[in-house]
Amino acid sequence: MKFSVLAVGMAVDPQVLDPGSTAWMLTASALVLLMTPGLAFFYGGLVRMKSVLNIMMMSFGAMGVVAVVWALWGYGLAFGPDALGGFVGDPFTNFGLSGLTTSIGTKAPGLPDMIFVGFQATFAIITVALISGAVAERVRFGPWLLFAALWVTLVYAPIAHWVWGGGLFGPTGIIGSKISALDFAGGTVVHMNAGIAGLMLAVVLGKRLGFMKDPNIRPHNLPFVMLGAGLLWFGWFGFNAGSELAADATAALAWTNTLLATSAALLGWLLVERLRDGHATSLGAASGAVAGLVAVTPACGFIDPVGAILIGTIAGVVCALAVGLKFKIGLDDSLDVVAVHFVGGLWGTLALGFFALPSAKTAGGLFYGGGLSQFWPQILTALIVTAWSAAMTLLIGFAIHKSIGMRVSEADELSGIDVTEHAETAYELLMVGGSFHPGDPHARADAAQAGAEAQAEAHAQPEGEAARGRVSS
Repeated sequence: MKFSVLAVGMAVDPQVLDPGSTAWMLTASALVLLMTPGLAFFYGGLVRMKSVLNIMMMSFGAMGVVAVVWALWGYGLAFGPDALGGFVGDPFTNFGLSGLTTSIGTKAPGLPDMIFVGFQATFAIITVALISGAVAERVRFGPWLLFAALWVTLVYAPIAHWVWGGGLFGPTGIIGSKISALDFAGGTVVHMNAGIAGLMLAVVLGKRLGFMKDPNIRPHNLPFVMLGAGLLWFGWFGFNAGSELAADATAALAWTNTLLATSAALLGWLLVERLRDGHATSLGAASGAVAGLVAVTPACGFIDPVGAILIGTIAGVVCALAVGLKFKIGLDDSLDVVAVHFVGGLWGTLALGFFALPSAKTAGGLFYGGGLSQFWPQILTALIVTAWSAAMTLLIGFAIHKSIGMRVSEADELSGIDVTEHAETAYELLMVGGSFHPGDPHARADAAQAGAEAQAEAHAQPEGEAARGRVSS
């Protein structure tokens, strides 16, 4: 048997395959890919019954579009040789993944380049899928696919190149030559990026009909939410520990920190609920776990377990409090993408300025003897990523919305986006006389159309009459 593990004092060619790390990265890549169907379950449970298939299809659609774009030009833009002064990578050098099918060790010693390609593709996929939660129940499916292709090309790929691809934030980049920001597994590239993009797209599309007025706008299936959160937690071990790109002690540290921060955030969120509302809910447990996963993502390989627990606990508290802000400002971030992913990602990014361990990459955070030397690079990186993602998402979303139309019609939104966009319903149920009964798809579609007409008529009536004649969704 051939081993690539180093004996003491023995040099190893980085282009010699490392079977252990290769096997681990194949597994980690599969784990991260599973996160997107997990997200589909999580989001699916959070929307209304009439919208569950559409929101799940937005995640599956992202898997289809982003993977193809990534293979053709996305990977080159993110990880190809510097182009435009390090602003993006060269999309032509490895167009269609040419030259990468047999190479080893270009991105990590002993690792086939195609595994790195696939691993990074799963990151791009879930980043796009995350955005869908902010605009759930009101987006046409075709324009969503177009948005996914444009966004991963113009927003995700450049930011990935800046942070991970050796571009602007790399050692020789315009910004990286002056600062050294840390992002182990995607606090800026994935979570802040998706969170602020979701915010901008929600602004472009506007609120759902009945937002803050209709009591029927609430999660329809909390077991789905719990299942989705569990799958996300499971897959996230590949997301974070896999970002070391090797089976080593740092990967083990990242794995353990992921467990601890997530557990602590879950408890932090439940504590807020118990003190504020008098109840600790299953939705709070699921949301708290995701908040902890988000917050520890940029830090997991750079902190110790105590730091992970503190980062997670604060994330659970802060994100739970942030959820309520959308009602105060009237922003319909449907599934709290901003409160969990942007706020959680921002906290995790900035927390490195306090909790980072001294290493070859940093003098350490404030609490570990490094002063504020690491804090300022984290702030600057967060600001740059936020500004680019916000501006470009507004541009892309506005262009699609004003040209081909991105939002469904009011009638389609009332009748149910599953029926109008996909000609399907999630459940074999028909509402008759205020209760649910089995029914065939055509009967359900007819009932949904009748319900839409009734709701539209009620919507046009004076407020008192509409309230008395409202049809349940």
